Amino acid sequence: MQDHSTDRRAHHRVNLPNQSFHPSFQEMSSNSNKRAPTTATQRLKQDYLRIKKDPVPYICAEPLPSNILEWHYVVRGPEKTPYEGGYYHGKLIFPREFPFKPPSIYMITPNGRFKCNTRLCLSITDFHPDTWNPAWSVSTILTGLLSFMVEKGPTLGSIETSDFTKRQLAAQSLAFNLKDKVFCELFPDVVDEIKQKQKVQEELSARPQALPLPDVVPDGEAHHAQNGLPVLNGHPPMAGGAAAHPAGLQQANRNHGLLGGALANLFVIVGFAAFAYTVKYVLRSIAQE
Repeated sequence: MQDHSTDRRAHHRVNLPNQSFHPSFQEMSSNSNKRAPTTATQRLKQDYLRIKKDPVPYICAEPLPSNILEWHYVVRGPEKTPYEGGYYHGKLIFPREFPFKPPSIYMITPNGRFKCNTRLCLSITDFHPDTWNPAWSVSTILTGLLSFMVEKGPTLGSIETSDFTKRQLAAQSLAFNLKDKVFCELFPDVVDEIKQKQKVQEELSARPQALPLPDVVPDGEAHHAQNGLPVLNGHPPMAGGAAAHPAGLQQANRNHGLLGGALANLFVIVGFAAFAYTVKYVLRSIAQE
């Protein structure tokens, strides 16, 4: 297994400000306090406030209202990667001993990088409790996940697919996530974003393709189309003629040149013969005198 560069940069403790909690989050916390220890609950509350105040690029995350130890996240595929345009839903399962023990990470949306609904082996997960740092926050975990996702290093739970397959799955991820009830409940803004994107795609697909207008020139005049063929009144010559194909046009021009050269030679010979006959006639006339 490989330690991620993001993990090595995260060995610092984050001092989080004391702030009042969102009303809905307070309600969720009161329901989950019965099953989560106070330490884990308070720490995850702080991480929630932090991720709302300072969002992770390309990622949003929400805990389940009924269980603060289960968070769901959505990764928007970064630009200039095979995941661009995709939406990748997954979840984090925190232990009761958090932050002293690391969480499990799962990917739910098919993505071409990780197996679906399988624990991923990263240095920020419960596969490596010896490398876990309690100072790492939910933001740190999600940043490390995204960084490892766009790389190609193998690990337990990863798969190898082509970039073409990843792009296909990115396009299919929109419809896939809309079928997930938890996804739609936790991320209504992302759902609206996906539906808007689908609407634009449908409009583009339904739009008729504009046909190029024919080239029109005055009668009797010819010019050349983009392919170099002569066009008369907007219509190219009929297929099958010598001018219907560039090679045929070149051959016709070559034959025309040969014929012109032969006629020129013939005129020279005839002219020379006439001149010789005239000289001969003049000499004969002088001799008779």
